[in-house]
Amino acid sequence: MRVAFIGIGNMGRPMVRNLIHAGHTVFAYDLSVSALDEAVRLGAHAAVSPQGAATEADVVISMLPTGQNVRDLYLGADGLVAKTRAGTLLIDSSTISSTVSSEIAAAARAAGKTMIDAPVSGGTPGAEAGTLTFMVGGSLEDLERARPLLEAMGKRIFHVGTNGAGHTAKLCNNMLSGVCMAATAEALALGVANGLDPAVLSEVMRNSSGTNYALERYHPYPGIMPNVPSSHGYQGGFRSEFQLKDMRLAKQLSAEYKSLSPLGDLACDLFALHCQSGHGHLDYGSIIKMMMKVPEAAAAGAAGEDETMRRAV
Repeated sequence: MRVAFIGIGNMGRPMVRNLIHAGHTVFAYDLSVSALDEAVRLGAHAAVSPQGAATEADVVISMLPTGQNVRDLYLGADGLVAKTRAGTLLIDSSTISSTVSSEIAAAARAAGKTMIDAPVSGGTPGAEAGTLTFMVGGSLEDLERARPLLEAMGKRIFHVGTNGAGHTAKLCNNMLSGVCMAATAEALALGVANGLDPAVLSEVMRNSSGTNYALERYHPYPGIMPNVPSSHGYQGGFRSEFQLKDMRLAKQLSAEYKSLSPLGDLACDLFALHCQSGHGHLDYGSIIKMMMKVPEAAAAGAAGEDETMRRAV
């Protein structure tokens, strides 16, 4: 297929690579010249604008930071809903509110295009490995049309409902992920403060009822897992400011539908404090910085890690 890919960040870059490896032709666009250059090195064709990329393609995939970015891309001046050919399939893999997603999908239908929301889970490791999980909102017919592309980038594809449902599922997941990461960091801090080896404690918890994704695949403590952001100065990965954005969206969704989310609200507040302390650009596992000071020996192997591994509040 001929695919326009808009947004070549930490997630978009490996997704583009996997599409190219699967034999698809990719027309890439990003505001960052260096990100676009990297996409070209991977085999993509550079576009000078989103519209330039989309006019060459049968399918558009967007992976952008905020709902406003997505709204502007599709509905703004020269938006892709108006500028793409009739029959174009639009796929948004960003994490945004279901309200914005449904609004764009309705506009797309009125303009003779189709849209699905297909946010992802699995982080940069999943994007690199091509094992992302897709949560798809939209018609089954449109999902089947998109399936070859999604299968090139991911391993699990779930149809969760109509337009907007994919983003609702993603917000539920990211709220849970944030709660688990904060709780895991807190438990590790408690153990280390009482003299436990974090590697041994982690192994205990991984084989007990407290196990979770952070312990198994995305450890927040430096040096426990070599190929995750915590062992590389919390660079790359999923930025804390984006985790906070998602948790605020989940909090907003909870309030809108009068669903209680006390743990999600508390974790949201913790990430807000963490970002206010200057850590918003770091991977969300760096929430452990709020909980403890990691011994210098443990942090020594974390490339680029400084001496800020101490209490922020």
